[in-house]
Amino acid sequence: MRYIQKIFFMASLVTLPFLLQAQAQDLSSFKGKTGTIQIAGGTAHIPVMKEAAQRIMHEAPGIRIAIAGGGSGVGIQKVGEGLVDIGNSGRRPTNLEIASYGLVLYRWALDGVALVVHPANPVSAMDSATLAAIFKGEIRNWKTLGGPDRTITLYTRDAASGTREVFWEKALQKGDITDTAHVVASNGAMKTAISQDPGSIGYVSVGHLEPGIKPLVFEGVTPSIETVKSGAYPVSRGLYSSTKGEPAGLTADFLHYLYSPEGRAIIQDKGFIPADRD
Repeated sequence: MRYIQKIFFMASLVTLPFLLQAQAQDLSSFKGKTGTIQIAGGTAHIPVMKEAAQRIMHEAPGIRIAIAGGGSGVGIQKVGEGLVDIGNSGRRPTNLEIASYGLVLYRWALDGVALVVHPANPVSAMDSATLAAIFKGEIRNWKTLGGPDRTITLYTRDAASGTREVFWEKALQKGDITDTAHVVASNGAMKTAISQDPGSIGYVSVGHLEPGIKPLVFEGVTPSIETVKSGAYPVSRGLYSSTKGEPAGLTADFLHYLYSPEGRAIIQDKGFIPADRD
């Protein structure tokens, strides 16, 4: 079937608002068009990017869309260097990055970063001071927190991850992360690690919460789409896509599609909150 076309996921790759050149568009606007779009960066974005790409390529078989991860830093760098058309990031690029690369930003979703443990862990809530002590390596056994007599296994993301940056800044208050923490490459890898390790603690995007992992109430608030949208949950962020200069052609079409009713429905279906342009 034409619907099933190859989308490339490369492990190593992934505002200054502007006026939209057209109304947010539906799939019919892609019909008969040809060309390629290269996308790289934050892994939290991939489920939305993949679904949008599949629908577009089904409508227009002459379009090829390649999607890669790599983390927010990679996405910003790659688009800034002109190596991809769209760079995804789970943080707003810095003013220096925007100015140096000439970036134009799209914030199309809101997301929260949830603290998660193995489902069998009886611990259900945590405050910021306790969390900081765990990630510094000062608290090392779940028994200290009313859990089982089991060593705490820490999981974190690599330095390029926007998820890590938001977690470090807003949950850990920029506190230290011990060198003994295991580093995983994506939200998917984090979910796998947590679900298989009864002593684990880590963090994932709220959009990636599922039965195999258990979210913790943090600072008295349960991580969810509703609490992120209301602003009650403290560890939240925007999901951004950036281009080098004003986008044109298929790149502009793709980004406009994310703001269409169908694009917003995809974003919501993947567990995020659709956002308007800044």
